[in-house]
Amino acid sequence: MTDAAPGTSPLDAPGTTPDTVPDTAPLLNVPQDVLDHFAKLGVNPDTFSGGHLGDKLGIRIVEASGDRVVGTMPVEGNQQPYGLLHGGASAALAETLGSIGAMLHAGPGRYAVGVDLNATHHRSATSGLVTGVATAVFKGRTAATYEIAITDDTGRRITSCRLTCMLRDL
Repeated sequence: MTDAAPGTSPLDAPGTTPDTVPDTAPLLNVPQDVLDHFAKLGVNPDTFSGGHLGDKLGIRIVEASGDRVVGTMPVEGNQQPYGLLHGGASAALAETLGSIGAMLHAGPGRYAVGVDLNATHHRSATSGLVTGVATAVFKGRTAATYEIAITDDTGRRITSCRLTCMLRDL
């Protein structure tokens, strides 16, 4: 599969579902001045979307815009001692997706910093992939808030989150 056209998702391809999307992340269209600013701090643009934690958790971005961000994460390797998906891994997925959306909304010369994260865990997952969908509910000049729904392979809701990010100038 080739990279998605700007503003589209790899999920738009016929016969594609979240579990068949390749492991490569789509182009996030991060403003160049934001990439340059963080490159000076040692942040690798290849891992900008999830950083080293995102890599360790196996987070893959499927779709990204200021309005909606979709990503997946494997349950395997992100479990607590009882074999269930760790709530902290779900929270990290949610904060990653919401922060990406807020950063893309903020635009050139600005970046997003999470200031409030709420997570309610509804049920467990023990295998497969979970999918997070971050949807903008407020996009202001100095703050942005996203609702993030995390579901299992069958579409059952695992976790509901809300993230508010402060938008800052570089």
